[in-house]
Amino acid sequence: MKRVYNVSYDLKKAGKDYKGLHEELKKTLNWNHLLGSTWLLSTTESATQIWERLKPHIDGDDRILIIQVINNANGWLDNSDCIWLNNQLAQLVS
Repeated sequence: MKRVYNVSYDLKKAGKDYKGLHEELKKTLNWNHLLGSTWLLSTTESATQIWERLKPHIDGDDRILIIQVINNANGWLDNSDCIWLNNQLAQLVS
């Protein structure tokens, strides 16, 4: 079953190259880099499966949260981000 996940992180090491983390996030076929440290992933993976893919790319003092998004959200975003999210969530109920 397809779900949308919010992946947010706080990376502690200044100057460290987290390119591997970003590349791993982009391996999800349908993603949106919504804010500086927030990505939305539309996938059939579970939160645990996403975590297992991302874990090798962060350090022990970094923080990451992977949480399922439901159709109950509000905020102030670019119109294109709102359209992407609404399209992904609409697919979940169809």
